[in-house]
Amino acid sequence: MDTKDKILKENLMKRKTDIAYLTDLFTKFNMVNLQLQGDSSNLIKTKFILSAFLSRVKLMKQNIGRGEFSQFPNLSQTSCQEDDVSTYVQHLNALYSDFKSRFEDILTMVIPPWIINPYGDIEETNVIIQEELTELSTNEDLRFSLKTDISNSGCKTTYPLLIPYYGI
Repeated sequence: MDTKDKILKENLMKRKTDIAYLTDLFTKFNMVNLQLQGDSSNLIKTKFILSAFLSRVKLMKQNIGRGEFSQFPNLSQTSCQEDDVSTYVQHLNALYSDFKSRFEDILTMVIPPWIINPYGDIEETNVIIQEELTELSTNEDLRFSLKTDISNSGCKTTYPLLIPYYGI
């Protein structure tokens, strides 16, 4: 490349840290994307995955701002200038804000306590579905399947009043 296009080589060398940063960041995007795929995906799992990703972006922004690049393995192998660090912090800040506004509906979604712990207190639940939740809380046959996957546990047919309220 030295003899063919010296300008291209110089530009690539100038942007080596940018390429390393974006490579590391897109690796993280791909990991989140893979977690969101599959038959077992649901809104609750999606909320937890997106919340965790936003927390990691916030942490990455703090760490990279103070020169800690361990979350960016490719970037840590380059010599990063202060201007580049500032640009990456701004980018991560914008990314955080964009994700937070784009997925606001999922991130602010209220997950009823009985979905997380169907065997917990039902008194704070809507009166209309308390009867079904009372039965659900004592149903030992469903206890095992609820631990593994609520969407395939039989709740949809056994407790139909829960569907309109919580969209299981």
